[in-house]
Amino acid sequence: MRIRGINYDTGFLSGDTTTREPFDPRIVQREMQVIRRDLHCNGVRIAGGDADRLELAATCAAEVGLEVWFCPFTHSLTSDEVLALLADCAERAERLRRAGARILFLTGSELSIVTTGFLPGNTLPERMAVLTDPVRVRQVIPEMRVRMKELLGKAVELVRARFGGKISYASLPFEGVDWSLFDIIATDAGYRTAAMADRFRDQMRVFVDQGRALGKPVAITEFGCATHRGASNLADREENIIEWGEGARPVRLKGEFTRNEEEQARYIGELLGVFETEGVDAAFVYTFARYDFRGEFDLVSKGIVKVLESGYGQRYPDMPWEPKAAFDALGERYRIYSGKL
Repeated sequence: MRIRGINYDTGFLSGDTTTREPFDPRIVQREMQVIRRDLHCNGVRIAGGDADRLELAATCAAEVGLEVWFCPFTHSLTSDEVLALLADCAERAERLRRAGARILFLTGSELSIVTTGFLPGNTLPERMAVLTDPVRVRQVIPEMRVRMKELLGKAVELVRARFGGKISYASLPFEGVDWSLFDIIATDAGYRTAAMADRFRDQMRVFVDQGRALGKPVAITEFGCATHRGASNLADREENIIEWGEGARPVRLKGEFTRNEEEQARYIGELLGVFETEGVDAAFVYTFARYDFRGEFDLVSKGIVKVLESGYGQRYPDMPWEPKAAFDALGERYRIYSGKL
């Protein structure tokens, strides 16, 4: 694989709160150093809904030599608001590119479910619920795809007018993206669940073949699992076992769960093996840290570090987290990959 990457959350906006509090520039700068030097990543997908935070994190990443995948990840905005944010972020990314950063721009992520007006429902949970109803999904998909084509067409036009580098979009399979508009084919659907484990490799192969047919590389912009026993069977559905409160804050877990860091590490390694052998160009583990999942909620965090409720870690005494088993396993695997480059 060309890009050995990881996701980095700068704050998914929900009302007056974000998933990354506090957002300390000193911590961000240090974490980028850890990602580059200790995890041996050569790329980072920087996501979030605040343009200033995205730019700051991207700057820190570029300074340590990481390839930056600049990704505005919005929540419950209108199409016009999404386009305005993309235009602003594209200009910021272009300034970094002209200053020498290796940078790619993602024109959003999972826009069909996080943007208002594409699926029925006023809130993200309401829109997500539509996807679990086979009858409703069949009814709404055709119109959703028409609206997605219009939005992404406008997004590509305004981004290319402001940004001179390569562009992509972090997609979901049912969105029906027209990949002729983009330089790289990318998906957030890099998760293997128990229900489709026997088909997972074939699905990845089909996805890569789609890129080859278009003469374009393929990226897996998200994959990973949480830190409890059985998490690898759920993969991208762990957050369904959380009861949510106001401001998208976790209130309690729906049941009792046993910590299993080794399962998370093993799962990430297995999927990296699939991506490498099937010809994926770039892969980004989800995620470095979930600052909104502390204490008992770390069990459902896909972060490869455990964010502490207070204080600092032992291995990194200047950081408010402690590495998990997946941190070390990923760092060793990426170290080996880097030796091949």
